[in-house]
Amino acid sequence: MKVHAATVNRTDTATLRAHPFFARAMTGLIRPKMRVLGMDFAGEIDLLGEDVCAFDVGDRVFGISPDMFGAHAEYLCVPADGAIARIPGSLPYHQAVVGEGAWYANGTTRLLSEGKSCLIYGASGAIGTAAVQLAKARGAHVVAVVGTRHIDLPGSLGADRVVNYEIEDFTAFEETFDLVFDAVGKTSFLKCRSLLTEDGVFSATDLGPGWSNIFLGMFYGATGTGRVRIPFPEDAPGFIQQLAGLMSQGKFHGVFDQRYPLDEIAEAFRYVESGQKTGIVVVDVC
Repeated sequence: MKVHAATVNRTDTATLRAHPFFARAMTGLIRPKMRVLGMDFAGEIDLLGEDVCAFDVGDRVFGISPDMFGAHAEYLCVPADGAIARIPGSLPYHQAVVGEGAWYANGTTRLLSEGKSCLIYGASGAIGTAAVQLAKARGAHVVAVVGTRHIDLPGSLGADRVVNYEIEDFTAFEETFDLVFDAVGKTSFLKCRSLLTEDGVFSATDLGPGWSNIFLGMFYGATGTGRVRIPFPEDAPGFIQQLAGLMSQGKFHGVFDQRYPLDEIAEAFRYVESGQKTGIVVVDVC
């Protein structure tokens, strides 16, 4: 596949920096094992294997490469039965690189169903903006928590209520939720447990203070309640097909921040590591 667009995201920066440090056992003890990072891709099929019949040369496709990465390059080889789907309609390549954040968000929002309620803290990043849309697509009631700079964003994505954490302490709410999702890894179960219903779940995208989310996840996992979780996304191929369907129905779209040409990708990494991005940072490869 000829890659037209990719992204730089938290997965890329964590792999590059070996965060958390024990990730070095998988990503490389001294330097990254992967010489080319990049999970998200959108591009044009350039060549097919002998037995591939699901796609044609020239098809416009998008998806993720969660195992081998490699999208920060002009060409990428992906399996035909992998996490790849046709781009819906005439969506530009740089607006089709939406898979990574949505895939991680789905690891948590799949716990929701019609009539459930959730609070999403950090609903302005790639994972948070995806989580709002995926939760609404499942029929959930969504309360989104963001700062002043992003106060108008979650409502435009379908959130039922938006809370400014700079003005209001969301952890003091009397309202309870079936799911509290920390999409930026900046709060904790101890701060949010009063927000949970009796069977409610706290889910976070980071280890938490003192790795508390890991230890609490193990504890509650042993008790069978699963009350604290670090979401592990599953079935990337199936999810990308599902995501393509939501996109074609107008129920999901990416939220984009900066765009960088490939030769300025180092600047893209620095920007993502600053923690100031809104949604997705795009790299124009071709």
